[in-house]
Amino acid sequence: MSDTTHETKTTGQMHHINKPLFAITGGFIALFCAVALFDLDLLSSMVDAGFAFSARYFGLYWQLLLLATFLIGLLLVVLPGGRAILGNRDEAEFPVFQWGAMIMCTLLAGGGVFWAAGEPMAHFLSSPPLYGAEGATQAAVNPALAQSFMHWGFLAWAILGALTTVMLMHYHYDLGLPLSPRTLLYPVFGDKAIKGPIGLIADASCIIAVVAGTVGPIGFLGLQVSYGLSALFGISDTFATQAAVIIGLAAIYTISAATGLSKGIQILSRFNVILAAILLAFILIAGPTAFIFKGFFGGFATYLKEFFPMALYRGEAGVFGDPGWLGWWTVFFWGWFLGYGPLMAMFIARISRGRSIRSIVIMLALIAPIVTAFWFSIIGGTGMAYELSNPGSVSQAFEGFNLPAALLAITQQLPMGFLVSVLFLILTTVFVATTGDSMTYVISVAMSNEDRPALPVRIFWGVAMAAMALILIYTGSGGISKLQSFIVVTAVPVSLVLLPSLWDAPRITLMKGREGK
Repeated sequence: MSDTTHETKTTGQMHHINKPLFAITGGFIALFCAVALFDLDLLSSMVDAGFAFSARYFGLYWQLLLLATFLIGLLLVVLPGGRAILGNRDEAEFPVFQWGAMIMCTLLAGGGVFWAAGEPMAHFLSSPPLYGAEGATQAAVNPALAQSFMHWGFLAWAILGALTTVMLMHYHYDLGLPLSPRTLLYPVFGDKAIKGPIGLIADASCIIAVVAGTVGPIGFLGLQVSYGLSALFGISDTFATQAAVIIGLAAIYTISAATGLSKGIQILSRFNVILAAILLAFILIAGPTAFIFKGFFGGFATYLKEFFPMALYRGEAGVFGDPGWLGWWTVFFWGWFLGYGPLMAMFIARISRGRSIRSIVIMLALIAPIVTAFWFSIIGGTGMAYELSNPGSVSQAFEGFNLPAALLAITQQLPMGFLVSVLFLILTTVFVATTGDSMTYVISVAMSNEDRPALPVRIFWGVAMAAMALILIYTGSGGISKLQSFIVVTAVPVSLVLLPSLWDAPRITLMKGREGK
């Protein structure tokens, strides 16, 4: 334990890099790209088989894990120990707005802008099986929003750190254990989790999952912004344009990650939240205001009423049956967010010093989901309103599940549609940059077991993720699609790493409550 404590004091040293971990994760990523370049069909068949296996045999476990994480998180809020301040600081390191902005920009950046337009529209045109409403009608609006809220709401946000942040902050700041995924296994394996192959496998799995989860949005952003530039400015939608977008994005988030939490990452997040708030306020005023508010409250009421049926929905899949619709929606999203879980908890643990257990859980599992739901209501609700009043105005562009086309079809129907569309492309780019910088930072932290990892490590991971996105786009959009499916495969080992948090976070909270008396 003294070694770890020493490492956190002498930060930024290259010799602190965990070389076996670097070799495993870097080697795996290089292998994935190589197979994509030389035989995309082989990669596709392997990923599809892994996806089908993961969705079938782990889908129900993931549904129960996310539901339990959220409910136990709520329990921490009311326990006496919930008042305990974590991180060995009497005062919070960041003001509430900046702290909340850095948290909010993470999940939404993973694709929230385009999904906010596309997912409600998809459920509106083809109502989820739990509801079975007639598609493209007023009756389909509330179920469409409610299903979107389920996928981006309480459960999705809670798994990003409602319990795991409490564990990491206690073990790292109180006991001096590494700020890395392996520490989440300490309650089960003790020192074997910290020093040994178990911890190495846990860290490698979580880093590979988060690289896959971040490279996907980076790659899709290249495709989406290139499409947007073509639609708005007539710039040719080619690999050269896509590459230019990704290289520019990588420069932004790598510089941001290199300057650290208190500068680049915080500034980028603050800019993002302010621009998002301005755009959403404009749509709220200039768009179908009454429809948006009616959709939000109606959709949220449906979400709360059908919360447990949606969370536990299995349809015809049963326990280990073919997940069908569930596999391409709920299980896919759960796999994506699970993959982010441990490293997101590391990021939140790092920016939440001086905050209480209660405030962390409330921000993460309650406030952030409600803000996200309102976000989806404004963008997705506007799209549904336009589609109802003028059938085909959004659905025609959305055909073939074209997420960027759906967003532009909505924004271009607004007053000053061209300007709003351009600002949304900027917003999306900066959103993905905030994910890129925060994930580059925490991958580097996990790789070197220190709060302030060496600058070359941060730059390497920033550049490596952009290079991976470029290679996969070069193979065609199928390469990026396979990476998105691969996220679900990587979530299998990560979901096992998250399991101890279900009982250990309440134990720590109860212990803090006894210490406070």
